[in-house]
Amino acid sequence: PPVMLVELLFQAACVSLFLSSGQGRVYPARKKPASFAVERRRVGPHVCFPGSGSGCCPGWMLSPGSGKCTLPLCSFGCGGGSCIAPNLCMCPDGEQGITCPEPPGTCGEYGCDLSCNHGGCQEVARVCPIGFSMAETANGVRCIDIDECRSAACEGTCVNTEGGFACECGAGRELSADRRSCRDTDECQATPCQHHCENSVGSYRCSCRPGYHLHGNRHSCV
Repeated sequence: PPVMLVELLFQAACVSLFLSSGQGRVYPARKKPASFAVERRRVGPHVCFPGSGSGCCPGWMLSPGSGKCTLPLCSFGCGGGSCIAPNLCMCPDGEQGITCPEPPGTCGEYGCDLSCNHGGCQEVARVCPIGFSMAETANGVRCIDIDECRSAACEGTCVNTEGGFACECGAGRELSADRRSCRDTDECQATPCQHHCENSVGSYRCSCRPGYHLHGNRHSCV
């Protein structure tokens, strides 16, 4: 027994010497540069360096009120909820998630697109087709047909259509190539007369060769 006690004391001494040699030594934490500490106090928590744009860590941005990195970012938008942490939304129904469900119909009949910027994303109504203007209604954003006849320069009659307009000309006249102005229709091209046809503005007149006279139907020759 005395021998065993000596051996145990010897082993304990060795372990103590081993630990004191540096293997078990606890070093104090390395201090951050003073400039970083100053910047952290100035900009607030969630500060990262270098190469992080505003200096804020990913998922955080400068708060407009305080100018500190205290405003969380929710990349997918929170709809009617609020962003409480990076990519964590608090929704109106009390649920939490990376986004909140949008109430139906907020973008109207033409649906939604996702518009994103450095502050996150939000759903916006799609651009209306040509000939339609965007209008807010009780059911959300709608695309309403524009009445182009209020400003269209038709020489004849303007007819509003869904998404556009059309110009029409009266009897004996037809649309020109510009689809706005009118020109006289040459009815004689359809050979309505048995012998001779003389075109006039908006009409025509038939005549006969010598030895014939015009029939009562004003077209045939007798």
